[in-house]
Amino acid sequence: MFAAIEILLIPLFFLAMISLGVAGTVLWIWMLIDCATNEPSEGSDKIVWILVILFTHGLGALIYLLARRPERKRLYGR
Repeated sequence: MFAAIEILLIPLFFLAMISLGVAGTVLWIWMLIDCATNEPSEGSDKIVWILVILFTHGLGALIYLLARRPERKRLYGR
């Protein structure tokens, strides 16, 4: 009985991990493009955010999405 459950759970686990990896990469690319095209070029904020997103991958993209992007939209409307 446990063998039948394992046969189903192992592929589902790997499928879930692959899906999370693909979603993280898509989020990373989306936030890089969003930052590069919509962040104002005043000062060094744009370069700093691009470097943060670039070097911290998914975590930096998530921080940008939750912290900076709403503030930028509120201030600049884009």
